[in-house]
Amino acid sequence: MEEVAIRPWEYADRHALAELADNRRIWDNVRDYFPSPYTLRDAKQWIASQSDKQPQETFAIVCGGRLAGGVGVLAKNDIYRCSAELGYWIGEPFWGRGVATEAVRQAVRWAFERDPGLMRIFAEVFAENRASQRVLEKNGFVLESRRRMAYIKNGRLGDDTVWVLFRSQT
Repeated sequence: MEEVAIRPWEYADRHALAELADNRRIWDNVRDYFPSPYTLRDAKQWIASQSDKQPQETFAIVCGGRLAGGVGVLAKNDIYRCSAELGYWIGEPFWGRGVATEAVRQAVRWAFERDPGLMRIFAEVFAENRASQRVLEKNGFVLESRRRMAYIKNGRLGDDTVWVLFRSQT
């Protein structure tokens, strides 16, 4: 496998981001705030919105020097301040190559190293998205729950799964 790394988003990512993210097969497995179609304007807005964030919470995934997707570990607040939510997507040309597994490994390591108070990272995955669940399993996440009729996407209700990794497991 080519080298995989996570890094901050760069303005130079805009064209590759728009090209990779404008994919209905990706959009079918992410939240609706991820635009579809995904335009160059959307890519520019996303990158601009992330440039001033401190601490950094979202990263570009790079494989072999090429943009391959995105990953984020978003800290929760108030009574959930010891938890963070993991999210990621991979461009279709990079599917099935271990890119997501490695990017998640790096993002989880980064999150636990950055925040000593972080005790739990969780991910919510559509129940039928078995590939994403395998990425989490390979990184030590365990299935915490299956929520029935938890989301609506493309006009239909669906079940999702919640996966969790505790600091004590790393």
